[in-house]
Formats: sequence, structure tokens, C-alpha cells
Amino acid sequence: MIIAIDGPSGAGKSTVAKAVAKKLGFSCLDTGAMYRAVAWKALQEGICLTNGQALTEIAQNHTISFGHEEGNPVPKRVFCDDQEITDEIRTAEIDKSVSAVSAVPGVRQALVEQQRRIGSEGNYVVEGRDIGTVVFPGAEVKIFLSATPEERAHRRVRQNVDRGVGSIDYNEVLADIVRRDELDSSRDTSPLRPADDALCIDSTGKYIEEIIAMICGSAQAKM
Repeated sequence: MIIAIDGPSGAGKSTVAKAVAKKLGFSCLDTGAMYRAVAWKALQEGICLTNGQALTEIAQNHTISFGHEEGNPVPKRVFCDDQEITDEIRTAEIDKSVSAVSAVPGVRQALVEQQRRIGSEGNYVVEGRDIGTVVFPGAEVKIFLSATPEERAHRRVRQNVDRGVGSIDYNEVLADIVRRDELDSSRDTSPLRPADDALCIDSTGKYIEEIIAMICGSAQAKM
């Protein structure tokens, strides 16, 4: 079974996806981390983020993988080839770069192939921007998770404080979220939008337990 969770930056996709995966005993795939990994590699190699061909070659020629702790289906670590980049892909610089990278059609095609291969290996909760519309259009459960930009900015700041990486300036984070929303929803390839048959959940002001219960209930009804 595939549970697809889509939504904009800061909507709580990663937190919810991991919790749902743990509750159901599924594996979890953070596709956004894969685009962040390509952005990180491009910046490391001094590649201009407008060079679509070079970005596509990075996505095609490097393996992005995830590391699990024993007994935990939710991955804790991210690797590009053999190098761990778990913290490196969560910086403010990557936050500002990832939308440009994810808008490149060749990058999306290469990573979608990797995502489908991973998802074919078992039961997965997959979160991203185009999971229910492009990557797994036949997913048994499709969720579109949203929240107001202000709510998402507050969450991202708290998250960055906890991680010790990324910007903790609320106004800067809010401006970046609004900018990314525009880029993600207006790009020509795989724009951010709910699947026609998705359950849309506005998480603003909701307890995470309520959202998890809604998604798990939808999944269990189809098992």
C-alpha cells in the first residue's frame, strides 16, 4: 500500500508521515530530502541553479539513499552516494535553493524513477509535492496537507531551533515560504496541487494526533 501525503513547505508532512508510518508499521519516504540532496550536491560543485542539464546529470548519476535504525521503519539519515548529508540539506541556503532545483523536468524525472523503485519494495508513506498526482497516481490513500503561511513559518522556525540549522528569523522564513509556494504551484512540471481524489486537511490549529488518526483511519479502511 502507498499512502501519498502532499502539501506545501512547513505543512507538517514529514512529522505526520513519520508518525503514520510508525503507527501502521510502514516505511517512510521523504522525497523532498532527495531534491535537497541534489541542491546540496550542485552547490558543493559550484553548479549554477539555472543550469538544468547539469542539475539533471547530478540527479541521474548520484544515488540518494536513507539510513534506518534497527527496528525503526522511519529513516533517520540521508546519504548522497556514501556521504551522509542529513544536516547539510536542512540549512537556510538549501531552503532557498531547492525549489529551483525541483522545477527542472530532468531532475524530477530522474528522482521520480528512484522514488517509484523505492516505493515498489513494500508498504510506504510517501511525502512530497506531487506524490498523489505524478509519482504514485494509483496510491490507495492520498492526502493533501496544508496550513496558513504564518502557521507554517512558526513551525519551521521552531523546527530550525530544535535542529540547530536553518534560519530562525520568522520574517525571513515566512517570506521564503511564500516564495516557495509561488514557485511550487506555478512551475510547468508537476506543480503543487491536490490530487482530484485526495483528502484535503488544513492542519492549522489542529492537534497532530487528530491528523494522524484521520489518515490512519483512511488507510485501515482500505486494507
